[in-house]
Amino acid sequence: MRVEIVDASALAALYFGEAEGEEVARRLGDAHLAAPALVQFEMSNIAAKKIGRSPAAAALVIARFSDFLQGPLEICDVDHGETLALALTTRLTAYDASYLWLARQRQCGLVTLDRQLARAAADLLP
Repeated sequence: MRVEIVDASALAALYFGEAEGEEVARRLGDAHLAAPALVQFEMSNIAAKKIGRSPAAAALVIARFSDFLQGPLEICDVDHGETLALALTTRLTAYDASYLWLARQRQCGLVTLDRQLARAAADLLP
């Protein structure tokens, strides 16, 4: 089975119905999805921001966040020391470097809408 590491930008597009959601769904296909544990914090933060901008949409955002939490996503640990080294080497945030580290560790692809992270992945992943 094909494994893809997926970051919060891609998951937010998918679960919150953003414009890029269809592209993300196409790229993921039927892959097994994995992400570092921080993805849950990032997604809850995205949900909170969406509710703050549009309180009337709170019920929908909460429902979609719940769908995310119940979704088929493997939550993985990362080596924080190696992630820090990768962040320093790539000039990514430690958050973004954790996705890249996991993709390198699992020897698989990384699906992201973050351009800087995508460039680093293109340079460092097979």
